[in-house]
Amino acid sequence: MKSGVMENMYNKAREIHDEIVDFRRDLHRHPEVSGQEFRTQQKIIEELEKMGVEYKKAGRTSVIAFIRGNNPGKTVMLRGDIDALPVKEESDVEFKSEEDGKMHACGHDFHTSMLLGALKILNQYKDDLNGEIRFFFQEAEETFEGAKNIIKEGFLDGVDVCLGIHDHPLLEVGKATIKRGELTAGCDTIYVHFEGMSGHGSTPHLAKDTIHPACVFVENLQAIVTKNTDAQQAIVLSVGKFSGGTKANIIAKNTDLDISMRYFNPKTRLIVHDAIKRHAKAIADMFEIKVDIDIVQSAPSVYNDEEIAEVVSGAWAKVAGEGNEEPMEHYADTPKLMGSEDFSYYLEQVKGVMVWLGGGNKEIGAVYPHHHEKFKLDENMIDYGVALYSQFTLDYLEM
Repeated sequence: MKSGVMENMYNKAREIHDEIVDFRRDLHRHPEVSGQEFRTQQKIIEELEKMGVEYKKAGRTSVIAFIRGNNPGKTVMLRGDIDALPVKEESDVEFKSEEDGKMHACGHDFHTSMLLGALKILNQYKDDLNGEIRFFFQEAEETFEGAKNIIKEGFLDGVDVCLGIHDHPLLEVGKATIKRGELTAGCDTIYVHFEGMSGHGSTPHLAKDTIHPACVFVENLQAIVTKNTDAQQAIVLSVGKFSGGTKANIIAKNTDLDISMRYFNPKTRLIVHDAIKRHAKAIADMFEIKVDIDIVQSAPSVYNDEEIAEVVSGAWAKVAGEGNEEPMEHYADTPKLMGSEDFSYYLEQVKGVMVWLGGGNKEIGAVYPHHHEKFKLDENMIDYGVALYSQFTLDYLEM
């Protein structure tokens, strides 16, 4: 980098605040769920083409943009996810969702917009850059498919470091958490199918019901957590879907359960897998029905590289000033979260960090948790995200 090129990145972000907010509000009005982000993809491409930035489509709806410096060097990857959720918005913002039953209830519209803002700033330094920057506008984070699709197509090849930023509504705007080590839990989705024999509701003894055995199984799940695992190893089992039967007077032949499992310890994970299979089989045998279990890894745990975290921390101090890095325990009462993130798939192959960026503001009602129908964030968070992406990238490429 030529002498004198470095500028205050927060001030640079403020200069483009209005246009990035307009872009974000457009995305918010038109949320698209995982795998369906076609309009979002097109809006991103339109912005890239205005700037003359090289890009490629990836996966189903992802976009990978490239800024290549004139000088050789390292490669930085910055990621922003683009998908929304099947949630009906009940917030009071003037630009609320116009798509029935769909909402950006996790802040991915912010993530996309912050990444675009960083691209706009970093593109101004193209001629002085040493190395390459890749911008992953990533599809389908909520279904844990997006990162895997991009990796499968080779876009992570050659990357030296990666940075992801995720909003946090419980952390006030202007603050950030840059955790060293474990940040979020790993996640498995467990599909359980009970199969019996249908019959008339008046003669259940002539059939093989599956709803009652499935209920017994659900009750047993908590016994697995409390009796089969070490109490010091965090495990969460949540039944998110329970579906069985067709009509009140027909004994249910089939009942299906979708279970979300969160964990940190790989050994404890396997203990729970075995216990679930054992309990399900015992219950099926007891009621003389069949059971089938399919366990799918959704995402491993996010583990932040300690060395890279120090670089990010230094960049954050330049952006927000000293004293604005907040330990998670101060606002979330925990050193790590049981939520999961498919950014972890990148971290399995490349050193990197995911940052929690504050977007909370009680004065405007930005206090609701992720996936809540009234979820909102302070739009001033955008400037901090744009600046942090930019500052970290320039710092790292100069190392």
